[in-house]
Amino acid sequence: MLRLAGARLLDDRDYPAVRAALAADPVGSCMVSARVETAGLDPWRLGGELWAADSRPVRAGRLQGLCFSGPNLIPLRGNASALRSFADRALRRQRNCSSLVGPAEQVLGLWDELEPEWGPAREVRHDQPLMALDGIPAVASDPLVRPVRPEELDRYLPAAIAMFIEEVGVDPRNGDGGAGYRARVAELIAAGRAFARFEDGEVVFKAEIGAMSSTVGQIQGVWVHPERRSGGLGTAGTASVVTRLVRGMNRTASLYVNAYNGPALAAYRKIGFQQVGQYATVLF
Repeated sequence: MLRLAGARLLDDRDYPAVRAALAADPVGSCMVSARVETAGLDPWRLGGELWAADSRPVRAGRLQGLCFSGPNLIPLRGNASALRSFADRALRRQRNCSSLVGPAEQVLGLWDELEPEWGPAREVRHDQPLMALDGIPAVASDPLVRPVRPEELDRYLPAAIAMFIEEVGVDPRNGDGGAGYRARVAELIAAGRAFARFEDGEVVFKAEIGAMSSTVGQIQGVWVHPERRSGGLGTAGTASVVTRLVRGMNRTASLYVNAYNGPALAAYRKIGFQQVGQYATVLF
């Protein structure tokens, strides 16, 4: 297959075009917007690189393709030619991302290009509804769900680990004994973005606000203790986090969920979430 010369690394000259591209889809681009708003386009501060399929800086108009390469590879926009250019650049180096995630059309198209050399994937999740809610939840919030305090890290961490294993299928403690994952959870707690309901000192519900841009907060890690499921804790608890985001932080609440997870989809729709897009994830 004919390949392009490869994607171009973006720099500060491209910032206006990047911001315009991200603003065009604030929910879908939340993970990347949160980084760019804080760090700009410098790779060291950004924790990764932003690539475009355009051959030169775009001073006005629309970027034809946009992809973030860091801990995750996130193609946000681009046609088949753009995706081939992203694949070309990605394949010049050893893979160091843990997943490929983002809008389904771009993720699955990019994976078609990468799979011959990066495959097989551990799992491909083709259909993940991307959902958003910018108003008050349609169900009552759980008044016992609150931000986790820093001194509660050791009580919160087992629930976070259990959630990660259930959702991702690997133990986050592998490799470094859990030091990296513990640090990431501690950062969320310190930022006031980890929430839980404790009963007798044990977490029975938890959720976090992961990526947070100036307009959107992405809810992640929703989990209910196995012995307390099907009792409404997840619905009411998630509604509490949505209320914090919408009322307390003036953001649209968003999340994405596997289409095969019927109970979770039903709970989110009951809260008032509407589907605004479709994500896909390739797990390595």
